[in-house]
Amino acid sequence: MMRLTRRDAFGAALAGTGTALIPACAEAAAAPNAPDWKRGFDNQRVCDLGDGRFLNPLLAGDHPDPAILKDGADYYMTFSSFDSYPGLTIWHSRDLVNWQPRKAALTKNIGSVWAVSLEKHGGRYFLYIPVKAQPNSIFVIWANHIDGPWSDPIDLKLPNHIDPCHIVGEDGSQWLFLSGGDRIRLSEDGLSTVGQVEHVYDPWRYPDSWDVEGFSPEGPKIHRHDGWFYMITAVGGTAGPPTGHMVIAARSRSIHGPWENCPANPLVRTTSLDEKWWSRGHASLVEAPDGSWWSIYHGFENGYWTLGRQALLDPIEWTRDGWFRMKGGDLSKPIAKPKGGAAVPHGQPLSDDFSKPLQLGQKWNFFKPSPDESKRARVAGGTLLLKASGKAPADSSPLLLIAGDTGYQFECDIEIAPGGVAGLVLFYDEKLYCGLGFDEKRFVTHQYGIERGRPANPHGRRLRMRVTNNRHIVAYHTSGDEGRTWQRFDRGMEVSGYHHNVRGGFLMLRPGLYSAGQGEARFRDFRFRAL
Repeated sequence: MMRLTRRDAFGAALAGTGTALIPACAEAAAAPNAPDWKRGFDNQRVCDLGDGRFLNPLLAGDHPDPAILKDGADYYMTFSSFDSYPGLTIWHSRDLVNWQPRKAALTKNIGSVWAVSLEKHGGRYFLYIPVKAQPNSIFVIWANHIDGPWSDPIDLKLPNHIDPCHIVGEDGSQWLFLSGGDRIRLSEDGLSTVGQVEHVYDPWRYPDSWDVEGFSPEGPKIHRHDGWFYMITAVGGTAGPPTGHMVIAARSRSIHGPWENCPANPLVRTTSLDEKWWSRGHASLVEAPDGSWWSIYHGFENGYWTLGRQALLDPIEWTRDGWFRMKGGDLSKPIAKPKGGAAVPHGQPLSDDFSKPLQLGQKWNFFKPSPDESKRARVAGGTLLLKASGKAPADSSPLLLIAGDTGYQFECDIEIAPGGVAGLVLFYDEKLYCGLGFDEKRFVTHQYGIERGRPANPHGRRLRMRVTNNRHIVAYHTSGDEGRTWQRFDRGMEVSGYHHNVRGGFLMLRPGLYSAGQGEARFRDFRFRAL
């Protein structure tokens, strides 16, 4: 192994790590037309360029199926959280461009959470939540304040549909529109259904010659504007071919139909593999503070399926015939921001010195947690103490973050108890992950979701570990002297295939940490930096 000297307190220049990083100048040379993002917490990319323009992604990293609510001068948004809990983190903005996480609305594990509906009606906030579980269903939770407390989930017993959208008709009736062009009526309090599911809309269908994943009409979002109800739907499949996922629209004068398809469908679709954003869909409409209109949807970043579906912002204009069109093109270039509103600090630091209570839901999430999983984690004296569970990352419910940059590095001081094993991971799901762990005597390498080589560990029960994921090239380093000197671990990885089109599941490759075996692992001074 090569022995290295740390040149500063966590590689501000990153030259002393020996990780074969690509310098910024080399990266620019490789992609001369690539735009530059503004940088925020931990050097993470920020969409607001500070000059009256923004550059997508709106929220980098896995923020799929955006559900947005305009509530006076405030905007709230949440995303599918799948198997991460606490889930359904609520994000807040006042200008549509800068977003800040608040609290997670869902703490009880009810299954894999898909595309939700976030609404306010009668002074209450509602979240309608489809889950893949045993059995599948749609739940509802409610709160009197956006930060909660949120109610316990109420099962609406709708096993055959996903992606609900709450809407109030012109006659005051409340409905959930569902995947496939179906709907069901809601009770007056919005907490139960009335009658049976009915089919009310046949979505526009693309030409058979197009490369798509499947028809899959899903994610309906309904907005009322100038006497029309507009239904925006995703078709073509969520992933698969980059040209598949797309946005279509229909409209009706009444919530009861009939619905006419937009003659300009599809309104958004990736048509070339050269485009910056692939598989764009699940769109919503929202009015900005200045009265302009925008669409928020998700897409995969070209070459980075591993980052999951990222949130994108696209300007729209209403046309003379009462329809609308998207104006942002392929979203690869800066766009003028909507005016008005006050910018909140965007994003959050991913580094954590564990000096405050663990930010579960806002920053950290457990993967497929048990009902009492949160009891495993406690913070004391600048240390995260994480009780051991399972034998490896696959069955230990690791603690994970959402990282939104194409390259990043994270490191942490780790101390294990006798019989314990712990480490750092890049985790997709329980069958696809990589990373490095250790026990008292040996390292354990995690590759392709299995445990492989076990070379000797010279550091005993405490060491500092660093993981670098530089545009899918992964390197590990260890230090026995608190990061003053580093050794490169003799095992690297290439992880560009750790994504949905290989494994399924609609997730992203997330950095994090795990504690398995026996006792408690102690994690100190977790540092993250985007490259």
